[in-house]
Amino acid sequence: MLFLACSDSLDLDGLRLVHCGVAVSGLGLDSICSSALVTAYSKLGLVDEASRVFHLTPQPDLVMWNSMISSCENFGFWDKGLELFSMMRCRKVVPDGYTFVGLLSGLKDSSLLSVGQGIHGLCLKSNLDCNDRVCSVLVSLYSRHKCMESAHKVFSGLFEPDLVTWSSLITGYSQSGDYEKALLFFKCLNMQGKKADPILIASVLAAASQIANIGPGSEIHAYVVRRGLVSDVMISSALIAMYSKCGFMRMGICVFEAMPEKNIVSFNSLILGFGLHGLVSEAFRMFNEILRNGLVPDESTFSALLSACCHSGLVKDGREIFRKMREEFGIEARAEHYVHLVKLLGMEGRLEEAYNLIMSLPEPVDSGIWGSLLSCCDACGDSELA
Repeated sequence: MLFLACSDSLDLDGLRLVHCGVAVSGLGLDSICSSALVTAYSKLGLVDEASRVFHLTPQPDLVMWNSMISSCENFGFWDKGLELFSMMRCRKVVPDGYTFVGLLSGLKDSSLLSVGQGIHGLCLKSNLDCNDRVCSVLVSLYSRHKCMESAHKVFSGLFEPDLVTWSSLITGYSQSGDYEKALLFFKCLNMQGKKADPILIASVLAAASQIANIGPGSEIHAYVVRRGLVSDVMISSALIAMYSKCGFMRMGICVFEAMPEKNIVSFNSLILGFGLHGLVSEAFRMFNEILRNGLVPDESTFSALLSACCHSGLVKDGREIFRKMREEFGIEARAEHYVHLVKLLGMEGRLEEAYNLIMSLPEPVDSGIWGSLLSCCDACGDSELA
């Protein structure tokens, strides 16, 4: 239909023109047209326009209810989505799997876990706990909130989980700090013949780097070579980080040098690796290469450089890097940058200055910054300031 064609091509003016044409022709309240309009406006993120059409429809069908609920959830109006769901139940409209998928997809904030659990209960009452789409989004919900026992329980009930569901579970284990299980389920995924995408591979490499065991990381590297994914920038950058964190910096350099294309993430991974191994001069050389190649350093670049200075005790260089970041590159310092700066000040014994710096920061001050000051006080034997 014309409505969907306009939304698919992101043609807002065209959609409004067609809408006007339908209204003038007297078909404005036709259920089919109204449903298509709600879907089209929702796809373009125009929740208010979709809502107006929806509320002018005397008897919205289930497709329209689902489109409206999904629209609210996708664009952050989860509370409005729940209001619509309550209204839907009051009108005796029976929800289906798509209704619950729409409701659950928008619950991204950690404070909304209990809401998600309540909706999960309704899924059970509606006998939709075996619906693949519903289970997939439930696994994503629980994994995102690090409730891995619940995520695994739902996952185990799926006959054949898709790649998105596998990725949610594996990434959830990794982000929850259960790196061994993340690697185990990645092996299970491969044994079932499913092919991981670059995002999942990078996530699993990050898990391998955390256990500081080169074995799993090198196995994943071999898997990447077999799949012909060595030229993928995201995967190569994750390989560099993995090798450097596992103590094999030379391998990380080899991966970097073999990359046909390099971006700022690749350089950042290498700079961080050099810093971890005390090769601060190499880290500075890479920074100069970034500038020569016309790349723009970002927050992570300067965080890696400041970390390198901390590892090597280069207080003066670190302070200069912090100054350049703010004054020459216009990058606002984040918590991680202040953590490094406080460490650098502490190395010089300038604990009072570090304390005053923290007190000048807007509230609430990140706990990592305070932790950095406390560790410096401990190293300097200043129990009074601590």
